[in-house]
Amino acid sequence: MRVVSIDPERCVGCYNCVYACAFKQAGDFNVEDSHIRVKVFLDDFICIPLTCVHCSDPYCLEICPSGALHRDEITKAVKIDKTRCVGCKMCMLACPFGNIHFEINEQACTKCDLCDGDPNCVKFCISGALDFMTEDEAFESKRDSFLVKLKNVIKRDK
Repeated sequence: MRVVSIDPERCVGCYNCVYACAFKQAGDFNVEDSHIRVKVFLDDFICIPLTCVHCSDPYCLEICPSGALHRDEITKAVKIDKTRCVGCKMCMLACPFGNIHFEINEQACTKCDLCDGDPNCVKFCISGALDFMTEDEAFESKRDSFLVKLKNVIKRDK
């Protein structure tokens, strides 16, 4: 399975990913239509993109009473069928990351669908903070990044 991997240290807060997603999903640049959000902490100079991680064992899928959530057979993305969504927001409550949103106009929940295997957010990320890779590649990348940070801390303490 491929996932959107996020490296917050590379995010510059340009919002290209947010606008690219909104345009792909709704044909506009309204940030409310985007399935990726960027949280900016101005005091700390930190920007953190957030989107669905398409969990291996998704709570949102399990809790949905109407069966609106399903896993795509090809992309393995957890998707919401808005025609089956009853707007109860149980999936929003179940998501441990808060990456499911409610569309007031449609009275249905929405979330990242990986753009059918070609995520727009990744294509338009200018800083390289977003990448589309296999889960194994993402885990290896995170592990390598952690080891470099740990090495630098150990080096600094000597």
